Amino acid sequence: MDQVNKPHNISAIIRSCEAVGVQRLHMVLDKEFELRSGTAKGSQNWIDLQQGTDIESTLNELKNDGMQVLVTNFSDTAIDFREVDYCKPSAIVVGQEKYGVSSTAIDMADQAIKIPMMGMVQSLNVSVATALILYEAQRQRQLAGMYEGCSLSEEKCQYVLFSMGYPDLYRHWKLRDLPLPHINEAGEVIADEQWWKTMQQAV
Repeated sequence: MDQVNKPHNISAIIRSCEAVGVQRLHMVLDKEFELRSGTAKGSQNWIDLQQGTDIESTLNELKNDGMQVLVTNFSDTAIDFREVDYCKPSAIVVGQEKYGVSSTAIDMADQAIKIPMMGMVQSLNVSVATALILYEAQRQRQLAGMYEGCSLSEEKCQYVLFSMGYPDLYRHWKLRDLPLPHINEAGEVIADEQWWKTMQQAV
């Protein structure tokens, strides 16, 4: 999200990302944002939301991770969003509600994409547009069998389950030099007696 600043749009985008299995979401915003928990419906608990103020460094980081950078932008070089191969590692950049993505993002992008509009209005709400693009990516990846297994490492899965499923325990755990506990299939924390004793000690 490149300077997306309306709380209901931010929350709706987070919810759409979680719905299709996006685990990491970058927000580039010059101010503190307000999360609408009712709109997000708890999805923010399962998203790694990284906030920064510099779109250039954010996109450089994503490019260094091997991602193709796609920006939503009505330009002469923009192609239909359904023509993109989303089975590649992809970073989709959506822009500020009134002005769209920044010129920096446009210049750094590998490809501009657009959603064809047949009416008199030129664009969709940013959260609606994001959802459409994400579900096209999900469709392609599902056909390619990319949802048949987990793409995250077991360690990362365990970290997400513990940190977001047990936030109070996680806060205490961060203050102590302890190994990450195991979360079993029933969602229970599995750790030895010494682990629990250490967790109960005052810091």
